[in-house]
Amino acid sequence: MDISTLTPPFESSSSRENESEKHLASTQSTGDHGADTDLRRSLSTRHLTMIALGSSIGMGLWLGSGTSLRNGGPAAIFIGYILAGTMVWAVSHAIGEMAVLYPLPSAFVQWACIFISPSVGFAVGYAYLFGYLITIANELQGVVTVLNFWTDSVPTAAWITIFWLVIILINVCAVRFFGEVEVISSTIKFSWIFVVIISLIVVSAGGAPDQDAIGFRYWNAEPFTNGFKGFLSVMPTCIFAMSGSESSALVAAETQNPRKSVPRAVGSIWLRLSLFYILGSLAITITVSPHDPNLFGGNGGSNSPFVVAYQNAGIPVLAHMMNAVIFISIISTGSISGYGGSRTLMGLSHLNMAPKVNRFNHVRLNATKPSQIFGRADDTGRPYAGLFVVLLVGGGLSYLNVSSSGSDVFSWFSNLTSLFTLFGWGTICLSHLRMRHAWKTQGRAESDLPWRTWTYPYASCWGLFWCVLLIIAEFYLSVWPLHTSPNPRDFFANYVSVIVILVVYTGARCWYRGWWWVDAGTIDLDGPRRFYARDEEEATSRTVLSRAAGWVFK
Repeated sequence: MDISTLTPPFESSSSRENESEKHLASTQSTGDHGADTDLRRSLSTRHLTMIALGSSIGMGLWLGSGTSLRNGGPAAIFIGYILAGTMVWAVSHAIGEMAVLYPLPSAFVQWACIFISPSVGFAVGYAYLFGYLITIANELQGVVTVLNFWTDSVPTAAWITIFWLVIILINVCAVRFFGEVEVISSTIKFSWIFVVIISLIVVSAGGAPDQDAIGFRYWNAEPFTNGFKGFLSVMPTCIFAMSGSESSALVAAETQNPRKSVPRAVGSIWLRLSLFYILGSLAITITVSPHDPNLFGGNGGSNSPFVVAYQNAGIPVLAHMMNAVIFISIISTGSISGYGGSRTLMGLSHLNMAPKVNRFNHVRLNATKPSQIFGRADDTGRPYAGLFVVLLVGGGLSYLNVSSSGSDVFSWFSNLTSLFTLFGWGTICLSHLRMRHAWKTQGRAESDLPWRTWTYPYASCWGLFWCVLLIIAEFYLSVWPLHTSPNPRDFFANYVSVIVILVVYTGARCWYRGWWWVDAGTIDLDGPRRFYARDEEEATSRTVLSRAAGWVFK
């Protein structure tokens, strides 16, 4: 289809409304348009679904569960993953509805600007950008920990440099190559979890060569190792482990048909949550003692609890295979963070919130051809300037691991990232509530939405409530840290993310001023929107059973 015949998506308000009405009224439209950028729609439903399944399966689950098991105990880590899972489920449904309607480069950043206020959008944009930078650094230092399982003769800086280059290579290749890499890695992770769950149940039941039946021995002995404070200390790692599921919102801007792809990705969330996190955490709590010295952050080998489980059971082959899967997961999550960080920077540029590095003319909010270099992509759809900055800074931070222990760096980075993530999840839920409020205020029917979540408004309210509550709870843990008395060092190490967000938000408020949030009646609901063609075949109603089957198996 010749896109030159389509009305540009960012014209004046009246012309957009007229075009919107004409388009929705027509039954002979042959293509979709709107919300276009320099990014290319080169990713398919398969890519989006697999990225949604595997984007948050990385160091947080495979390694971070070790520190959580030590600090909180088996019951604490299990409850922590259930609670964090319900929050991700709520956030994913909010993302699903907005990503179909507004598949924008930095998604939640631009949603916050449109539906809440530019100040909040500015704060969440840089919070996520900082979070992606920290995650890249954390995943690269995780590579060192994983590879030390096989050999410690290679210098830490050498390992970091080698796999920093690998992450760069994955991101600078064509976007479709990135998508295929994530499909392969997600398939490996998704397949291996079945092996993990079944084999560790057998180990717990007494089927291991070097171990008797364990059952729920560790649960009965000490379900909570450090009481309520220990449980609170588990939550940052649980949140960090599940962070990254928002990547499906970013990928929607480069998906061929978000109306089909995004709902299927959202529908797969329950499968990932139940298999990877809830059953996975249960599997290690019934096979590994929280006082095992070889757990990550302990005094021994500092390994993943999954690897420790196989080592203690006398199954070295599975221990090596588990470590290899962890290695693949960490590289995958690091590359996704480079992808997400560059798209977040691109979205900030579209909102004129990124630094200007050239002398092009100033442009309007949401302009399709932004003057700032961070808002542009090359002919293959790669935002090269954003990739350069994100990969350079994120990789540079990873060298902190050279002079510090891996577990200390992980704890510091995961605390920073988890609070950024809680702020981001909260704004996503609030953006969804505000979007629906604006939709209703302007007299539009719910049936006009391309896709609707059945969880509105309860899921978004649930997610927002817990995000606020956990940010407050982490303040308590930062003032009165686990195992030590109150001190300024631990407070700033654990809570500096919130301070950064408040400083950034306050600066944005001073710059933008205006109301605390935008007037729902004046929000432009069509400017940044993507309009879809009327397809009778896609419009044919399906049964709930067929939809569920499509989400799981297609």
